[in-house]
Amino acid sequence: MTTLRHDQTSARGWTLRALLAVLAAATLLVTPWSTPTASAHGSTADPVSRNYACWQRWGSDFQNPAMAQEDPMCWQAWQHDTNAMWNWNGLYREGTGGNFQAFIPDNTLCSAGQTGDGRYNSMDNPGAWKTSQISTNFTVDVYDQARHGADYLHVYVTKQGYNAQTDALDWGDLELRQSTGRYAPGEHYTTNVSAPGRSGHHVVYTIWKASHADQIYFFCSDVTF
Repeated sequence: MTTLRHDQTSARGWTLRALLAVLAAATLLVTPWSTPTASAHGSTADPVSRNYACWQRWGSDFQNPAMAQEDPMCWQAWQHDTNAMWNWNGLYREGTGGNFQAFIPDNTLCSAGQTGDGRYNSMDNPGAWKTSQISTNFTVDVYDQARHGADYLHVYVTKQGYNAQTDALDWGDLELRQSTGRYAPGEHYTTNVSAPGRSGHHVVYTIWKASHADQIYFFCSDVTF
């Protein structure tokens, strides 16, 4: 049997401790996009929300200067707050008690009232957001990564005559077109919506109340009827 000298044993112990320290530090240095906020859940997948769509199109190439010309509204959003775009699933408010209009002023609906530190404020800016092509009878699909369920969905659609490229969204621009009951926990919550008399660029505004806590999510989805 080989007997280790005390200095050899100490050296090996120090090496192990150093390795563990390095691994611990590496664990802390996780980039913000690799681990979304723990309380975040999801977004509208169809018609896709502004923030989720920008992440889908540019999440793997967000420093590409071509975005400024090809997708200028997403470009301004990424420039405003990169971390917000990586955390596309965290656009929610707490403590509203369902009284949305008291907490979310006009012109700030797409950022949920410029919630928190203002990271989602770029969502409020009107402009040439890329749109999903839909008919006036369509389905809203909310994607819930954490499977916490839904107490309800409310789906609003902008009235005919609203100009999404020049006018930040107000409550008065919207018409409630669908309200649902509860959904059991799952990845997707869908509801059918009818919005007759619309054509052109509109905004579908979806409100999702997560069942597990006082968290209400607010999504702006740009569509062309």
